[in-house]
Amino acid sequence: MTVTSASDEWDVVLRPRRTPIFAYVAAFLIAAAHIVVGLLLKIRSSGVIFQTADQVAMALLGLVIAGAVLLFARPRLRVGAAGLSVRNLLGDKLIPWADVVGVSFPGGSRWARLDLPDDEYIPVMAIQAVDKDRAVAAMDAVSSLLARYRPDLH
Repeated sequence: MTVTSASDEWDVVLRPRRTPIFAYVAAFLIAAAHIVVGLLLKIRSSGVIFQTADQVAMALLGLVIAGAVLLFARPRLRVGAAGLSVRNLLGDKLIPWADVVGVSFPGGSRWARLDLPDDEYIPVMAIQAVDKDRAVAAMDAVSSLLARYRPDLH
């Protein structure tokens, strides 16, 4: 978890540590492999006639898949007076403190979750079990801010 002091608007900004590194490496390898295979399609005859369009399509397919893998580097949680801003793979959602019931990390889960009224929740992919001690520190930071902004819950 990367804990950074943010602007005046946010008390803490949390990001996963290991997953983005894995996503960058995997995206690079996927793109490189597809580009290399695309370049090698017309090197030797294999009984199939490949066109330049096939080579370009192979490279573009690799770039699209790599882009999809890079979505796993996006998660972020920002906590401040306005509430909690959760960004997972797609989209960014601001949850006001009035809607927050708690923050939990259920046993066996890959990431934390933001508990809402009526047994609803939002996954918080910015706090991941794979980050171990950093995830614990992040949960402590979020819990202390929850106690600060929602003292009625404690």
